[in-house]
Amino acid sequence: MLKSLAMGATLFGALTAVVAPATAASAAPPRQMVIDVIAANGSGCPKGTAQVTASRDRKAFTVTYSQFTAQVGPDSKAIDFRKNCQLALNVRVPQGYTYAISSTDYRGFAHLERGASGSQSANYYFQGERQNSRIRHNFAGPMDGDWQRTDKVAIRSLSFRPCGEQRYLNVNTELRVNRGLSSSRKTSMLTMDSTDGTIDTVYHLAWKKC
Repeated sequence: MLKSLAMGATLFGALTAVVAPATAASAAPPRQMVIDVIAANGSGCPKGTAQVTASRDRKAFTVTYSQFTAQVGPDSKAIDFRKNCQLALNVRVPQGYTYAISSTDYRGFAHLERGASGSQSANYYFQGERQNSRIRHNFAGPMDGDWQRTDKVAIRSLSFRPCGEQRYLNVNTELRVNRGLSSSRKTSMLTMDSTDGTIDTVYHLAWKKC
């Protein structure tokens, strides 16, 4: 289902220092961009459980999940140890501009029993392009609390969307939990979700003129 999202999310971190080199990027365009969610597929984002909002300054957008949890334990299904979500986003920008992801902030909650482990990984790529390598963050039990991880991509490594081409941006994230040496009678979980049911995944954007 196509869902157009208005601007207005809170800015999650300044991008100024990241895009400082004049040869790599320029200021954001004067008009707003609009992000359409073309599709959200995967066990971590069932229909209607993932929302995307763009920031007012056009430098970031936020993905909010409400059912993105991987877990193992007595009440878990065999397939619950892994959850993933792939978003297909149509980022409509003013004519003459394009964009690229420069960094990503991930937040969530983890409860891992002693001997259990988990991981969060992600990659993102434009439609028709080869998938880039996943960036993985590992967690080890015992652990019980909130977590935050940041992936940064150097300006020289950014893959800008080709100017004038209509390509969806694919965002592929994954959570895994491994029981390891922990007791099968205890539950371990890793979630991209906050205590109030929302968690923000923020994708900062760098701009350049075509």
